[in-house]
Amino acid sequence: MKRDNREYIKEILSLLKRKYRAEMHTSLNFGDPWQLLVSTILSAQATDASINAVTPSLFKRYKRVEDFAVARPSDLYKFTRSIGLYKSKSKNIVKAARIIVDRFGSKVPESIDDLVTLPGVGRKTANVVSYNAFGKIQGIAIDTHCVTVANRLGITRSKNPVIIERDLTGVIERKDWGDVTHLFIALGRDVCTARRKYCESCVLNSICVSSSVKQHR
Repeated sequence: MKRDNREYIKEILSLLKRKYRAEMHTSLNFGDPWQLLVSTILSAQATDASINAVTPSLFKRYKRVEDFAVARPSDLYKFTRSIGLYKSKSKNIVKAARIIVDRFGSKVPESIDDLVTLPGVGRKTANVVSYNAFGKIQGIAIDTHCVTVANRLGITRSKNPVIIERDLTGVIERKDWGDVTHLFIALGRDVCTARRKYCESCVLNSICVSSSVKQHR
């Protein structure tokens, strides 16, 4: 970026919070940290709405992490088969449950370092669970919307989630790390989609370096 990164970011977040404050939370439905972990593992390459459609029956049948730990991956198929990659995701969920029971005393770990040791859990999933289940701000969850928005805003020039997270945490105040994911997702779903940007309807069109509405300052 060629401008004052931190002031630019502050202005971006201020405008986004004003527009999308109601969406500053995960749209996955969950009752406890384990349910959020399961939902987030299932949500890879799937919409949150599709996950919310299947998890109520899944969690009614398997109520606790211990119930998942004694299940077979194939037992979950009838609940997860409508979701992409359901076999591998079901396998990861059962394996994660067994590890949590054996290694963490049946409690979902709170730290990023511990979470990423679980099958099917990368930094994105770990950040989602850490922040939304425990209120811990340890990093920024980078999904596809965040990749698109962060690049169009000129905050990063990378498509690599690890590099993008590093670039964002370098210019965003720590207190905002948990919210920026939700704000970028809201913007990406609304007007800054991967296929097309609708700058004329974007709340950032007067400051965004990629805006087609007016010449940037």
